[in-house]
Amino acid sequence: MKLLKIKNKCSNIMINSNTLGLIFIFLGLGYSLNLTAQKTQQALPSDKWLNNKWDAQWISFPEGSLTDYGVYHFRKIFSLQAKPEDFIINISADNRYRLFVNGTEVCKGPARGDLANWYFDTVDIAEYLKSGNNIIAAVVWNFGEFKQIAQISNKTAFIIQGNSLTEEMVNTDSDWKVFKNVAYSPVVKRPVHTTVGPGDNVDGSKYPYGWNQVGFDDSDWRSPRMLGNGIPRGKFTFWDWGLVPRTIPFMEYRFQRIEEVERAENIVVGSNFLTGNSPIKISANQKVKILFDQTFLTTAYPEILVSGGKGSTIEIGYAEALVDKNGIKGNRDQTEGKTMPGYYSDKFKPDGGKNRRFQPLWFRTFRYLEITVITKNEPLIIEDLYAYFTAYPFQKKAYFKSSDPSLQNIWDVGWRTARLCAGETYYDCPYYEQLQYVGDTRIQALISLYVTGDDLLMHNAIEQFHNSQQPMGLTQSRYPSSEPQVIPPFSLIWIEMIHDYWLHRDDPIFVEKYLNGIRNVLYWYRQQIDETGMLGPMDWWNFVDWSFGPWNNEKPIGGTPAGAIDGNSSIITLQYAHALQMATELFEAFGYQHQAGEYRQLTQSLIKSTYNLCWNTGKGLLADTPEQSSFSQHANIFAILTGMFDPQENKVLLKKMLNDEELIQTTFYFKFYLVQAMTEAGLADNYLSLLGSWKEMIDMGLTTFAETPEPTRSDCHAWSASPNYHFLSTVCGINPSSPGFKTVLIEPNMGNLNFISAKMPHSNGYIIVKIKRNNKTGIKGRVILPVGLSGVFKWGGKKIKLTEGSNIIDI
Repeated sequence: MKLLKIKNKCSNIMINSNTLGLIFIFLGLGYSLNLTAQKTQQALPSDKWLNNKWDAQWISFPEGSLTDYGVYHFRKIFSLQAKPEDFIINISADNRYRLFVNGTEVCKGPARGDLANWYFDTVDIAEYLKSGNNIIAAVVWNFGEFKQIAQISNKTAFIIQGNSLTEEMVNTDSDWKVFKNVAYSPVVKRPVHTTVGPGDNVDGSKYPYGWNQVGFDDSDWRSPRMLGNGIPRGKFTFWDWGLVPRTIPFMEYRFQRIEEVERAENIVVGSNFLTGNSPIKISANQKVKILFDQTFLTTAYPEILVSGGKGSTIEIGYAEALVDKNGIKGNRDQTEGKTMPGYYSDKFKPDGGKNRRFQPLWFRTFRYLEITVITKNEPLIIEDLYAYFTAYPFQKKAYFKSSDPSLQNIWDVGWRTARLCAGETYYDCPYYEQLQYVGDTRIQALISLYVTGDDLLMHNAIEQFHNSQQPMGLTQSRYPSSEPQVIPPFSLIWIEMIHDYWLHRDDPIFVEKYLNGIRNVLYWYRQQIDETGMLGPMDWWNFVDWSFGPWNNEKPIGGTPAGAIDGNSSIITLQYAHALQMATELFEAFGYQHQAGEYRQLTQSLIKSTYNLCWNTGKGLLADTPEQSSFSQHANIFAILTGMFDPQENKVLLKKMLNDEELIQTTFYFKFYLVQAMTEAGLADNYLSLLGSWKEMIDMGLTTFAETPEPTRSDCHAWSASPNYHFLSTVCGINPSSPGFKTVLIEPNMGNLNFISAKMPHSNGYIIVKIKRNNKTGIKGRVILPVGLSGVFKWGGKKIKLTEGSNIIDI
């Protein structure tokens, strides 16, 4: 065994995409690289294809099941007299596609939706075209029974519709050709609570290399099966897929080098391998294993380039962290005595050709990547190994700086966490599930608004949860999802998410269309009120926080507080009351005064009943149920947020909550609401004292924030990135003071910090806050507001009126 650690000394070098294109132009699997694929020019679809049946046909393989696992290639050659200025097409597939024009990858899609809202992409491919013969081609796959839970599917299919008469020459029809790629089979390793699909097993000896090139011999390819015309959503009496235009940009796709070789067995890895300048040569009939450390968690398409090695097997495994013999992760930087957990892997069997390239169909999440190679009678050369980072293309436009350098580390790690948990939808976690849960998404959306100003993914999420709404009124807890799941409290959080959007964006038409959905959620809850005036026994999974116990495979009790199943949970009753308060504001704003009045009256009734039955005078705390045998921070958080007490009583209760360790404590997720309660109680200056757990995660070598305190399942959970929102909204105190963020309230809560400096995006420009302490109680600095924005600055009971431009703060 050979142990070594090699670092990539060139990891920070900027690489010119043109240079890389020259280096890798001869890669195998028929793909040439396009490092700017995510920058492909998106276009607008013609109104004709939004309102009429498409001329193009959905096409598929002509025989066999269309719902089973399979990977298919489609191609068509067409001729142009001259290179066009524009050439716009509309494209979609089930499950997914990767589109190539003249051998260059153009885009990936479609964005995830459901059958009634099936997204199509509109792109201008003119830059990839030339005079003479051209080829447009796509690989389409259906993971069948192994597909991601987030992937809804009807059957394997592919469609392209030209945007105008000029482009209709590429419409999918009987002139296209299709090939079933039997080189692919699934690698299925699905432990409990992992739902992200199979690995790829690719037999290079069966792969049709060059399939997306003009000169490829496709004489043995088949004519496709016609499945019917494309149908825009709502424009025909029946449909397989209700087509709607994509509402988000393409994902980022950026070259990324592997950082370190952690150790190797039976092989010496050259010091320049990580820079692409020192291939690894593996002799015939040998087994080697190499462990790589990216040094930070990433979501990426790994790619390996090999030559020779006919008959050999390359297996690539992925892990967030290594584990010891007891399955414990421990410090993520420490590798001695630890191994890969073995959850996910891909396999590639080279055919012996030169410069064969393998990249999985779907991205992988990893910090550690392990390659196991078993050669047969021919040596194998690993020419290179690298990856392409992928995520929603958020651009960080905010910053936060302070006198405490440890907060910068939290800011940076939190931002990486938020980025890895956002793709075509928000993800709860990228390694295990990649599902968009309402509870996670509300926090993620606020981070997006404050750090990037990009509201498209939030907009998309609100719409998708609305599309998930069940006949009884509740939304699904996660969506899109091929396996329905209902967490009733998450439907309440969906209402609060709409309220967040209403406060931060001046988009009343968008908000108003969800009022009926809000009404349906609240009506379902109203039906659950029993004779006590509180919520009675409730069905489904009434998850609140993981502090209420782990997942149970037999009953929906994981994370469920006392009273949620048997009835009279003060936590969920008050969470319902809080959602009613948010709904009251919305219905009043849109002129539905009678409905708002009903909600206001119901809110007061719920609060009164909960207080009468659950308040414990001796403890000075609200119990979780009328039996008063269980007490939590959660119940008392909602007591404060719903206005059960006056301001002075809120302070007393909040201090007791923070100091009473016998209470059931909030975990990372629900600390978001604890901070809201601290702000409501006027004690947000204590927020920074809550960050010890985040600092501990960084000390443990995590490069993203975990789902729960140790031992944790997921090392990357965006609900734990809430400090990126709170540093701006709580520490800097930047918040909308009227709907649409038309005015701002800035009320800093600096704790023990001596200075803070921050910038955050606003619809009108940027809000900039730079302040420092002036003696013990004073403050000095400057606030800059964008054009058209005014507001108030508060500090120590004093107010300063803010106007657009620069405002001097001196208190």
